[in-house]
Amino acid sequence: MARANPLRAGASVIAVMSALLALPAWAADAPPNDRGDQILLKADRITYDSTHDVVTAEGHVEIDAKARILLAKKLVYDEKSGQVTAEGKVSLLAPNGDVAFADHVVLTHDLRDGALSSFRALIGKSGRVVASSARKEGSLVVARNAAYTPCELCVRTGHTTPTWALKASKVVYDQSHHRIYYHDALVELWGVPVLYSPILSHPDPSVKHLSGFLRPSAGTSSSLGSFVLLPYYIAINDTQDATIEPMITSQAGEIVRGEYRQRFNDGGMWLQPAAGYAPSSGKWGWQSSLFGAGRIPLGDIWHLGYGIALTSSQTFLKRYNISNDVTLDNDLFLEALSGRSRLMLSGYYFQDLREGRVSQSEIPFVLPAINYTYIPRHPVAGGQFRFNVSSASIMRNVGANDERLSTQVRWQLPLITPDGQLITLTADARAELWRVAGDKAYPSLVTDLQGNPIPAGVHYINRAQPMFVADWRWPFIAEGHLGHSYVLQPIAQLIAAPYGGNPAGIPNEDSTDFELDDTDIFSADRMPGYSLWESGPRANVGLEAEAFFPGGSIEGLVGQVLRPKADRIFGVTSGLYGTNSDIVTRYRVRFLPYLSLTQRLDLNPKNGTVDRNEVYFDGTWGRSNLDVSYIRLDRQAVSLGAPREEINGALTLGIGTHWSAFAAARRDLQNSQMLDTEFGIGWQNDCLGLSIAYQRRYTRFLDVAPSTSILFTIVPKFGGDSDQNVRLFPRNVFAAPVQAAAVP
Repeated sequence: MARANPLRAGASVIAVMSALLALPAWAADAPPNDRGDQILLKADRITYDSTHDVVTAEGHVEIDAKARILLAKKLVYDEKSGQVTAEGKVSLLAPNGDVAFADHVVLTHDLRDGALSSFRALIGKSGRVVASSARKEGSLVVARNAAYTPCELCVRTGHTTPTWALKASKVVYDQSHHRIYYHDALVELWGVPVLYSPILSHPDPSVKHLSGFLRPSAGTSSSLGSFVLLPYYIAINDTQDATIEPMITSQAGEIVRGEYRQRFNDGGMWLQPAAGYAPSSGKWGWQSSLFGAGRIPLGDIWHLGYGIALTSSQTFLKRYNISNDVTLDNDLFLEALSGRSRLMLSGYYFQDLREGRVSQSEIPFVLPAINYTYIPRHPVAGGQFRFNVSSASIMRNVGANDERLSTQVRWQLPLITPDGQLITLTADARAELWRVAGDKAYPSLVTDLQGNPIPAGVHYINRAQPMFVADWRWPFIAEGHLGHSYVLQPIAQLIAAPYGGNPAGIPNEDSTDFELDDTDIFSADRMPGYSLWESGPRANVGLEAEAFFPGGSIEGLVGQVLRPKADRIFGVTSGLYGTNSDIVTRYRVRFLPYLSLTQRLDLNPKNGTVDRNEVYFDGTWGRSNLDVSYIRLDRQAVSLGAPREEINGALTLGIGTHWSAFAAARRDLQNSQMLDTEFGIGWQNDCLGLSIAYQRRYTRFLDVAPSTSILFTIVPKFGGDSDQNVRLFPRNVFAAPVQAAAVP
């Protein structure tokens, strides 16, 4: 054997490493290691044949360069031919964790091209690639007789067949365009061929956004017939994308749904249009809908925003399960934020899709609505100061129109006594001016706060109300053994305000949906809008209690409103009728790892009846989850709602390692009628999910009859983090929402 030349051998090894690190797809660019560009070589023997100009490294050969590690039994570099040969369990570990294996590697043509035999690779968390041979030709890597699977392989004899695999006679990886092509591609499930395509392609793992087809969905429905959804994703750039999702049905025509999304540094926007030739009220025609929301920055202070919910048909949204909303709200606003102050200019438009709805000409629209709030950065007289100006112009094509101008000044001072009492003093003053124009032809379409029709002609109405509030709370805290702690807090709010404030002639535009519950029992101003004022002296009294322990917590609340004189604006069923309101209670129990039970009760103190009862239970045990809710509303406030009693339950049950079952139901107990039922069964492992789901809708909405639907779902997994969030049983079995499907 010729004498070794260490300097010349080292230079040759550097050339070898340059070629090997540039050969396969897994040798992507990476930052240099802590040793800069140094190359470390380990081998049992390194020799240089000066006669034939051949460098040979033998034994346990290990080369470490730029965070990549090459292992081989033998490495030979022929300087004359420029050929490098590595053999004997050759493996290459890339910086991202990918590992490639080959029995034999040959590099030629000035170390730019090469070939491998018996090629294997581990890609990502669980991806596996095998090929009988692979060759690098410039920026292309061509593999023959290749197969890919993301599935874990069992090492037991007779259990090495993956759940699914993609095989091809030829695989071409275009490194310059970051795309992989499969020729004569065959998809196998448990070793059985199920799909063939002459060519398939997908981006390599380095590509974050790329246009292409998403997972299709298929099923059958008694109202739609058989249906198929074929979503296509469009990657515009790093901040914009879109999705187009045609839906083809055998009985209800074809529609196209879509979505456009864009993100800004300080905001974002999305739009979801849908259109199609569909049936409605016994006729066929073009129908459409548009949903969306956005907040678009116009500089450091100003923002432009919108919320869209529109449809051309009462039944279009229900028929294709786009939305279950029956009242649609639209708004457009221009907002300025400076410090703690805010100015907003906005407009509102509404659609009513309910059965027996009023004419669209009777539904009001608001333009403009102006709201300005000024909050100084520093305290005023030691307290927090707030000034608000609000105006709104409410118009109808038929019925009364009105304009409102409101002003409000509030000063609040929080105090803490030496013994821990929390006292908050509030001084508030409101004043309003209304201009009301009654419609002589339709006087009863709009009623005032007293329930009377708005008289014809133009009327000006003003009102003002001062209010003083003293909020007192005294929390008592105790610590027990083993990490237990307890909090007991009595609460009393004394509100001083004059009677009245709700004169005849003011339309009730925005205070029709008030509900007394645990969220507003300790509020000095419970009304949701500007139309209705809660007037007169009153007191909100109650008690809060909480217990915390290592395994969870228990909390409870009870409260009531007391008045020296009844406020006639609240009816018998409002919960605020008379001098004593309903007694509002809430308790919640939480246990870890997760078990939650919440109940809300409103008790009528006059007759002891329960006017409101809500129960919510949520429990999770491993892969199983149970959600149950019950609600009963026997009363209504100043809203138009009817008594309601309903129960809703959903169960997901994990069975063994891979199986799961799902069932859900919703029943209207007030009318003894089922509303919805659904159930399904599914199987999934690390690389595949299969499910079949059934849904029955029992209610009719105009010409949309009760329906039965079945959805089949196949979810191949590719080993990414998103695979952990795959849901086999969507509650909407007609189609997954476009917004969810468009996630790249």
